[in-house]
Amino acid sequence: MTHQPDATPATSKPKPHDDDLAATILKLAGERGEGRTICPSEAARALGGDHPDGWGPLMQPIRRVAVRLMKEGKVVITRKGRPVDPDDFRGVYRLRLPEGE
Repeated sequence: MTHQPDATPATSKPKPHDDDLAATILKLAGERGEGRTICPSEAARALGGDHPDGWGPLMQPIRRVAVRLMKEGKVVITRKGRPVDPDDFRGVYRLRLPEGE
């Protein structure tokens, strides 16, 4: 008798790769326009769906990728409208494209 792998529920999605997270952040920020921000949860919902079980687990990976993108000069992480140190920020934050992008 052969062992069958456990079936994955139809509602679960494969975990997105960091490149997918980055592409989604950049796409949404670009669509929002210069000087305007997106909430990181918008990117998580775009990939994980509207249910918190889908997008909630993506919030930490989104944060990690946002920090990487800021260090690469591709996005700006803001808190209370001001850029933050990507290695030292807490709480609610937003994402936007750098000025002139």
